[in-house]
Amino acid sequence: MFVNSVEKAFRVLGAFNAERPTLNLTQLADALGIDKSTVQRFAYTLEKLGYLNKDPHTKHFELTPRNLQTAYHFTQSNALIRRAMPYLLHLSQATEEATNLSIRQETDIIYVVRFMSRHVLAANVTAGRRLPLYCTAPGRAILSRMPADAVEALLGQSALRAYTPHTATNVSDLMRKIGEVSARGYAICIEEMLLDDISIAAPIVDRGGTPIGAVNIAISKARCTPEMAEYRWGPLVVSTAQAISLWSGPPEPDRWVTGT
Repeated sequence: MFVNSVEKAFRVLGAFNAERPTLNLTQLADALGIDKSTVQRFAYTLEKLGYLNKDPHTKHFELTPRNLQTAYHFTQSNALIRRAMPYLLHLSQATEEATNLSIRQETDIIYVVRFMSRHVLAANVTAGRRLPLYCTAPGRAILSRMPADAVEALLGQSALRAYTPHTATNVSDLMRKIGEVSARGYAICIEEMLLDDISIAAPIVDRGGTPIGAVNIAISKARCTPEMAEYRWGPLVVSTAQAISLWSGPPEPDRWVTGT
């Protein structure tokens, strides 16, 4: 049932990122490990469909705005996002801090909704950004509601590296920290992913208690101590996550969770 040509087409689109905003056919072939003639056919097709644009002078390809349509349809059709939006907006207005909704995909979280703050911490963290579970507050909040053996398995599959001098990368330390999150009801990460960043997150669960996402706010350490942030905003983040979790509609897990 698996269609290899579809997989290759998505690989071509996935080759473009912030570090590689434009690529020619040779660069695409090298990046994907596919022969140049095959890449040429896929690039030509994607250009005709409107997903790639080709510069007539440099012969470089780049993504087009049409790629945003899929993301738009996802955000408009996803049950969790529709449920969460008014609560996220309220949290954003109450805290005046960056407010996010994320879901898990494999060993990462993906931000699916983000309300920016006037106190910008990282302008490149936008909806669609993918970050590791193990060193982010939303990731640990999600892990805290999973069985210990499943958490250990995910940590074993993760590339545990230090993004800052404060990043925890030891599995035993991470299991302890995740256990503390489970007992406390929310996660707090201090400069583990980004310097100057304090992130507080709480898990969103379905009716069976399975984590389906997390809500978090991010605060600049330059403006607030971790103790003050935790005292002031921790309960509000938890109550927001709980309000989103208390959904009385029919369960739609396939539309909530993109990874298993």
